[in-house]
Amino acid sequence: MYSEEDLLPLSALQHLLFCERQCALIHIEQVWRENRLTSEGRIMHERLHKRKRESRERVRREFDVPLRSYQLGLIGKADIVEYHLQEDNSILDPPLWLPFPVEYKRGKPKMHDYDKVQICAQALCLEEMQGISIKKGALFYGRTCHRLNVIFNRELRQKTDDASSRLHKLIFSRLIPKPQYEKKCLRCSLFEICLPKFSQRRNSVNYYLQKIIKENEETS
Repeated sequence: MYSEEDLLPLSALQHLLFCERQCALIHIEQVWRENRLTSEGRIMHERLHKRKRESRERVRREFDVPLRSYQLGLIGKADIVEYHLQEDNSILDPPLWLPFPVEYKRGKPKMHDYDKVQICAQALCLEEMQGISIKKGALFYGRTCHRLNVIFNRELRQKTDDASSRLHKLIFSRLIPKPQYEKKCLRCSLFEICLPKFSQRRNSVNYYLQKIIKENEETS
């Protein structure tokens, strides 16, 4: 169980899963730079968070909802939390409205689980705050204008818990991981700050020089 002072941004989970070095640069070094992708995402969320509470017959929608979990050590906000009126309310007074978190993303569904871990973390925060069980939520992708339902099963919950633990260990260490160039680096807004290609070449040269020195020492 974490204290109030230990709480880390929930959004950092996705930074961590995308790249631990990116996460450390943002949340330890406080480095940030926007590119087209991050700007489009920020503008989409700003427009969304300006909306006010909406209500229909069986669904209520709340925007920019504060979240917190002492179990995971996370704090943040949900884009949208929908409250769905349950079918078997005939014997319940007051009627039961179950939360259904919805996270907006500018792109399209991905092969990895980064987005699913983020929405699962939101659900776990809501469960802790409201003392309920949440079975599913959704990711809305701006490029496809389509919702992807996400089931909060045991495997995803464990991945989320593990990611939270890794995040706290990384931030507590105050260490910046070494760069490792991958194709995904080209999408990162910190590419020109991180310089993964240059750093790798520099590390290779250092390794080569150290190897030569060591060989000379052994033969002398």
